[in-house]
Amino acid sequence: MSAISKTIDIDRRPEDVYSYVTDPTHLPEWQDSAVSAVPMGDLPVHIGSRVVVIRQVGKRRIPTTMEFTELDPPRSWHIHGLDGPVRPDVRGRIEPLDGGTRSRVTLSVDFEGHGMGRALVPLAVKPMLRKEMPRSEEKLKHLLEHSAS
Repeated sequence: MSAISKTIDIDRRPEDVYSYVTDPTHLPEWQDSAVSAVPMGDLPVHIGSRVVVIRQVGKRRIPTTMEFTELDPPRSWHIHGLDGPVRPDVRGRIEPLDGGTRSRVTLSVDFEGHGMGRALVPLAVKPMLRKEMPRSEEKLKHLLEHSAS
């Protein structure tokens, strides 16, 4: 299956955007399905850092352990699901705009289905993501453009 990608321009420096999106504690602020994201160790994250993300999918709350596999501040990151029937694979890229005063953020998400997750990915998970992802990027843009720091 192919990844779902969305891009949005944000009126914040790439360093600010990167710092925010790679801090897992912010995830529930800008992603509707994320109920909580709890780091399994100290922040800031580093390659190998793990986070337990709980998502609301329908009436169920589903935990997934995610691991940061790549970090290239302030340009890109990669985080991958380690357990559960649906394992997300998320890549983020930030390109500087206007001399580094603004950012173009591209999120690309794919999934590995395991067991019953093989059926869930195309039938439920990807359709849900296609609806949620544009809202999430708009929330991210709003939060970053209207925060004090």
